[in-house]
Amino acid sequence: MDHSDHHARDHSPDDSGAARWKHDGVRVIKGDALDANTAQTPGMFRQAAINHARVGAQKIWAGTVTIEPNAKTGVHHHGALESVIFVVRGRARMRWGERLEYVAEAEAGDFIFVPPYVPHQEINADPDQPLDCVLVRSDNEAVVVNIPHVEPVEMPEEVYWVDPVHKAPG
Repeated sequence: MDHSDHHARDHSPDDSGAARWKHDGVRVIKGDALDANTAQTPGMFRQAAINHARVGAQKIWAGTVTIEPNAKTGVHHHGALESVIFVVRGRARMRWGERLEYVAEAEAGDFIFVPPYVPHQEINADPDQPLDCVLVRSDNEAVVVNIPHVEPVEMPEEVYWVDPVHKAPG
């Protein structure tokens, strides 16, 4: 028997386990049905779309984040979790480091990666429109450690992500 016959046999519609995918298969979570009952940080509004409680996710968490115009979040980190932020609308200014000494900006269409334990702050750099992002984390628990007593440096060092495709500005 070749590989294609084997594959078809394993996933045959009349297989006794075929119905298991009906409720344990693809799930669509409507954007107007997200769950605000998740860990929050002052200055931002997080809503969960994908987590263990809602869909049984084992290894990821996903949701949305909104930051109002000219607002900034409290300083926080996400423990051992990795985070990916996709900017849907607006302009994000990210500050990070023990004293928020580094800064970079991202706009609609950009991805931001936040490694584990990095203290950071999201800032809406647009005075006129909300900053809307999609957030994905590497575990189903929404770990947020808010850090209340950080003395930020006044002028953070601007950091450019430079690689063979993206050269430093100027």
